[in-house]
Amino acid sequence: MHPVSLESFTKKYKALLEERLRDAVGSLETPENLAKAMLYSLEAGGKRIRPLLVFAVIDAFGKDPIHGLEAAAAIEMVHTYSLIHDDLPSMDDDDLRRGKPTNHKVFGEATAILAGDALLTLSFNMIAEMPEESASDKVKMSLVSRLSTAAGAAGMVGGQVADMEGEHRELTLEQLEYIHIHKTGKLLEYSIIAGAEIAGATAVQKEILVRFAYHLGLAFQIRDDILDLEGTEEMIGKPVGSDTANEKSTYPALLGLDGAKQALQDHLSSAKNALASTGLQVDILTKITDLIGLRNH
Repeated sequence: MHPVSLESFTKKYKALLEERLRDAVGSLETPENLAKAMLYSLEAGGKRIRPLLVFAVIDAFGKDPIHGLEAAAAIEMVHTYSLIHDDLPSMDDDDLRRGKPTNHKVFGEATAILAGDALLTLSFNMIAEMPEESASDKVKMSLVSRLSTAAGAAGMVGGQVADMEGEHRELTLEQLEYIHIHKTGKLLEYSIIAGAEIAGATAVQKEILVRFAYHLGLAFQIRDDILDLEGTEEMIGKPVGSDTANEKSTYPALLGLDGAKQALQDHLSSAKNALASTGLQVDILTKITDLIGLRNH
């Protein structure tokens, strides 16, 4: 039976996720300071949008979302590793993340780098050890392959490099979309397709969900760019105006603030239209889409 609200769905599966993340790191035979650094960033909070997408897609197929727990934990580990490294002095050099001092400010730069490395490698182990009732060996192999692509040079890392190379330059809309499709969108797409594979989706269903993910990823980034202008440090948990300070191209800079807001609505509408064409029980996914469009952090 479907939950009556996104709030109840989120509360249930976030609690299960938090417990699984703690258990995964707590069971490692590793230096105590490294485990503390890993948990510091994992437990810093956040929306948990990517894990929620895994759970929500499985739910849309009428399957038990618990089957996606390890995959959801894996994608949150990859996302957290990316934030730790993104905040480093050699990257964005940020002091705050989710309202707390960044990892390298607390544990030092070397330990922060290694904590990120450890979370990335642990993510693949999480998928490899998924129980048989949740995923067959064939599905697990596909999930590992897709994650390595989404997180690596053809995905998030490649997008990050393109983002750095785009600083102090005026990019075209096409170039900006390339950055964000890869830097942000590929992990969101992975979350959605991971849920679909665990749920036994057909090729046609996965194709539609990839289209949904495309529009959702761009909406997510456009909202980020708007918040960097209109938000406050207290709201978003990190310094505002950093895109302007780093001379990065943004959607408001290219389209104007009103144009960016219109583009956000267009992508949200296209995402919902894709969802509607799946024929699945997409109530929770639709509510997550709205959440991404309206979030203030």
